[in-house]
Order: sequence, then C-alpha cells, then structure tokens
Amino acid sequence: MVFDVGVLFKIGAMGILLMVIEKVLKGNGKDEIAVLANLAGMVIILITIIGMISNLFDTVKTMFTF
Repeated sequence: MVFDVGVLFKIGAMGILLMVIEKVLKGNGKDEIAVLANLAGMVIILITIIGMISNLFDTVKTMFTF
C-alpha cells in the first residue's frame, strides 16, 4: 500500500472550504444551515479517514498472517 499525500491535501482543502462556507452562511444569518453544512462536511471527511484506517488494518493483517 502506497500512502497518497494527495488525500491529506484534499482533507485540508475540504476543511478550509467548510470554514469559508460556515462564515458566509453565518454572516447572512443562516446559522442552522451553517451547522448542517459543517456536519455534512465532517461526515464526508470522517468517511474518507475511516476508509484509510480500514486499508491500514488490512495491510497490517496481511503482514502478520502466514
């Protein structure tokens, strides 16, 4: 398994985009929608990270099985 550094940049860009969206929505008085957008973005990021951790566990499992 080769670790792709691009995934880290995607996660970072997603975080920055979420901050911008939240600031714009809160500035316009749409606090509830800002919270929902923030939660949706966090779920997407967590799904990405869970997939990476799953790949890590699969790699470790194959290393220690004979």
